[in-house]
Amino acid sequence: MDLLLQFGHGMMEHCRTLLASWSGGTAILSPRDLTPEQLTRLADELRRRCAASVLLDPQFFLPHSDHERLTSHDYWPTNYATGTFWSGSELDAMLHALDDLNLTLHTTAVILPGLLASTIDDDWLNLQAQVAARARAMLPGRQLLATVALRADALRITSQVEELLEASEEWPVDGIYLIAEHPNAGYIVEDPNWLANKLDIVAHFRLAGQRVVVGYCTHQMLLLAAAGAREFAAGTWMNVRSFPPDKFSAALEEEIRQRATWYFCPQSLSEYKVPFLDIAWRQNLLDRMRPDRRLGSSYADTLFDGAQPSTVDFAEQSAFRHYLHSLRSLAGEARRSSFADTLAAHLQMIDEAEHVCERLSLGGVTGQLRDFGRAIDANRAALAVLERTRGPVLQRRWAEL
Repeated sequence: MDLLLQFGHGMMEHCRTLLASWSGGTAILSPRDLTPEQLTRLADELRRRCAASVLLDPQFFLPHSDHERLTSHDYWPTNYATGTFWSGSELDAMLHALDDLNLTLHTTAVILPGLLASTIDDDWLNLQAQVAARARAMLPGRQLLATVALRADALRITSQVEELLEASEEWPVDGIYLIAEHPNAGYIVEDPNWLANKLDIVAHFRLAGQRVVVGYCTHQMLLLAAAGAREFAAGTWMNVRSFPPDKFSAALEEEIRQRATWYFCPQSLSEYKVPFLDIAWRQNLLDRMRPDRRLGSSYADTLFDGAQPSTVDFAEQSAFRHYLHSLRSLAGEARRSSFADTLAAHLQMIDEAEHVCERLSLGGVTGQLRDFGRAIDANRAALAVLERTRGPVLQRRWAEL
């Protein structure tokens, strides 16, 4: 499974550095966080200097958005009217403008505009179908990904997800760009049905031979490998590892307000504030949190040189790059030669994470709201549902996915 970089606030240099060190990869560019000039310049630089590819997320989730930078792009309509936009010339104009921008950026596929669904109903499904049909007619030869953007409650309701899967079989697209709001605006997801339905969506489209790019992910979404996922995306701040819709309607800068530096411990699949690393140091537990060398991240090495962690230079830049580099390495290991082996590998990984979380917690070291111990039961339950409902066909067709 490949990690894509979900672009967010302040990520230009991270993209340059990481994609260059990886000798390639993909960044999903954000009109909310880049001006038109920056989009073009960065895309060109990543392609030429980093041998990387780019995708463009049009971020048309909330068409009445008042976010100044997002709405400044040429493809954004000046007067959006719900009743006429999707069936008239305005949709065609947006698709033409988006195609022009995608061609300028040399994207590898066109992510289509799509509204955020609070409820998966006939109205939303009809809009999805209209966009897909018009795009296929207007953009022949282009790889098209339908945006499937869901509120937390829409993803939780299994009957609505089933309607989505049935209706989507008629969409003339090559795949989907799947993004979903986390329940209760949380970071770690503890709702097993939300997870199970997300796995089911991924498995459905992969079994249909379509490309699936899952955006706005945390490391918890490593479990998507069991559903046949090949591509998922994460970024630096919380609002590019989860999907808070409000960030697209106003200048919400969560990253400015929350400046704590977090260390990602791959063994426990948890993140810890530096003061809790001090506790681990005092309790002789810090070495248990050192990342395995196989992951290839040296960005956090200074934490393990013997000094009290809060006294060394471990800035948020290093924390972000350590997280993303480690996550990329874990993603590369997530998919195995069969569905059964992939499932077993993930279950073993979370078993080990549970053990490490428990041992650290006994010493007073916790990840608080980013402690993966909160999610382990939910991950196990979601995977159990996937194994029962999709396991035999995934096992049989794994080599095709």
